[in-house]
Amino acid sequence: MPPTRAAQARRLNGFGAPQLEAADVAVVGAGPAGLMAAIAAAERGARVAALEQLDRPGARLLATGGGRCNLTNLLAPAEFMARFGRHGRFMQPALEALNQVGLRQFLHSLGVPTHAPDGLHVYPTSDSAVTVQSALWRRARELGVAVHLAARVSALWIEAGALRGLQMEGRRLAARRIIIATGGRSYPSLGGSGAGYTLARQAGHTIVEPTPALVPLVVAEPWTSKCAGVAVSPARIWIPLAGQPREGLTGDVLFTHTGLSGPAILDLSGDVAVLLATHKTVPLRIDLAPGTSADQWRRRFEKWRTRHGRATVAGLLDQHLPKSLARALCEACLISPAMRPSQVTQGQQAALVERLTALPLTVTGTEGWDRAMVTRGGVSLKEVDPRTLASRRLRGLALVGEILDLDGPSGGFNLQWAFSSGHLAGRCL
Repeated sequence: MPPTRAAQARRLNGFGAPQLEAADVAVVGAGPAGLMAAIAAAERGARVAALEQLDRPGARLLATGGGRCNLTNLLAPAEFMARFGRHGRFMQPALEALNQVGLRQFLHSLGVPTHAPDGLHVYPTSDSAVTVQSALWRRARELGVAVHLAARVSALWIEAGALRGLQMEGRRLAARRIIIATGGRSYPSLGGSGAGYTLARQAGHTIVEPTPALVPLVVAEPWTSKCAGVAVSPARIWIPLAGQPREGLTGDVLFTHTGLSGPAILDLSGDVAVLLATHKTVPLRIDLAPGTSADQWRRRFEKWRTRHGRATVAGLLDQHLPKSLARALCEACLISPAMRPSQVTQGQQAALVERLTALPLTVTGTEGWDRAMVTRGGVSLKEVDPRTLASRRLRGLALVGEILDLDGPSGGFNLQWAFSSGHLAGRCL
């Protein structure tokens, strides 16, 4: 008599026997993309096994949005995809299968209502990533998904050019359909080992060199450490190199003990990291008061000379910038704290205006994989079918989420992509 579905699930979960046996679909990785893929496949009647190298599922999910879990945002699909750059259109089929509205409805069906307190960014109403992780985990178990924790996959099981399953520590799991949802290299403490690239290469895939993205930057200028903790909101930042957009990005910038962070810096950091792979340093410029031109600053200085003769330049600048930053800029231009506007030379004024409108900084590195929120690079999109996320190199294989060469800015973009891509692959396989 053939075993029941419940008996099969028990064996797959390790409750009935120590050896893994077989599944219709095996998902490597139980993060947001992996859990979503497993759920989507199981909802279509497949026997699903999910293998997670950590001792808990969804660890990366718990760290998103500072623990609040910025799930997605309310941008129109065209604008949403545009934020991913020139590869953004690749995600259109996945978004059509599960867009922002669909994701919120799905989570609500699991008992996780959502809200957008600022009218753009969507969070669980609980403002806790734990509720999302728990709901996904519960739904997967309800559907009989066999989730194996602390399970390290060492290789794809391929015979005569055909995918047979997975190899893991001397054991094999038979599965003709496999979804790689291992993520990239970011947050290694939360499972970002890059192990999925080894599996993808085994299947014949090309890997675009991974670099850290959404990561703080390290700068050469020592004076920035005096401004640690200072935030400028908003500021405009750009990379003054050929081929880089002059308009840059506008948003909050935070000075740190080693350099720069904040939403605008994080969103530009992927581009900087790619340049650092071929340049020793990367120049950066910051307009500390967007909307105030160099001419307007010069007119403001003339006004200070005639109407505020007894005030200090640093004190007057405090009205427009955080105090420690105003002091640091004055020092860089050899303007002492006691200097009045009438005592400032034309050369000093010109130097100060330049720093206010295009503050020059030199990026020497990023804070690395430990601080990177996502990975730029990964499996080449040319080798994956966007309609199903199936591999064009090995039949039966699909790749989802961060392992692909597709990353977006902060603000719910990458998590929506993880959910949407996992859902599409699970449903199609």
